[in-house]
Amino acid sequence: MCINIAFFLIPKKEVVYLLLTCTMRQAIEKMEYHRYTAVPIIDGEGKYVGTITEGDFLWKLKNTPGLSFEDTGRIPLQDIPWRTENAPVRIDAKVDSLLSLAITQNFVPVVDDNDVFIGIIRRREIIGYLAELLAKNNIIR
Repeated sequence: MCINIAFFLIPKKEVVYLLLTCTMRQAIEKMEYHRYTAVPIIDGEGKYVGTITEGDFLWKLKNTPGLSFEDTGRIPLQDIPWRTENAPVRIDAKVDSLLSLAITQNFVPVVDDNDVFIGIIRRREIIGYLAELLAKNNIIR
């Protein structure tokens, strides 16, 4: 059975993401509002550039003496080192490529042939699908 990874795709319009031009404060507030610990970042052309995490903000605070929350409104995301690489897959990738990334990433960003961000695939949907498949085939009860 061959499954297209688009089956798992959550489209960009349903995904919380940040523009690279956002400030640290805007990002923190958006992540707090949505209760996310990591969010994809795209540039002005819509291309995926990376993922920012709560840990990235903590390291920035730790390594910037005197930085207050008010000051975070002046720090662009591009000035914050990203400690985790959340590698993307292309929409035409094989499922095995997706699975190898999902082992270490809670979500996998998906891009088109021009590296434009088109959505994400969450580990949750993959595991749910596999659990359903195993149950359907009486492998688990």
